[in-house]
Amino acid sequence: MNQTAIFWPVIAQAVLTFIAYFVMYSRRMQAVKSGAADLRTFKRRNAEPEASETAANNILSQFELPVLFYVVCLSLYVTNGASYVALLLAWLFVASRYVHAYVHMTSNRLLYRRPIFIIGFVAVILMWLWFALHLLAVV
Repeated sequence: MNQTAIFWPVIAQAVLTFIAYFVMYSRRMQAVKSGAADLRTFKRRNAEPEASETAANNILSQFELPVLFYVVCLSLYVTNGASYVALLLAWLFVASRYVHAYVHMTSNRLLYRRPIFIIGFVAVILMWLWFALHLLAVV
């Protein structure tokens, strides 16, 4: 397998972060134009309208669990451990993050967000386990 293939899900995850920034910016500008907020509202995020707040919170979540994803992908690449299993898990993680972000920035229903988050969480755990097994020369 081409080791650089592990970077396609990484790029897709980065694109999701850029999309979340765009959504937040767009929602904040809508709030300012409609009079629901002024620019000072966003200085401290203490009274941000819900629509832009959920987008801002989603951006924060893109720098939580995905950090572990980025590190394991880079680690797999550096140690020549990117495999089809790792790639499948990476795409599963990214797909779960896209669905999670969509739910988070639309309905924000925890009933849907929680199981989607767990799928991504387990995918990253399995990636780290796969990486450890690779270092032990088991896989």
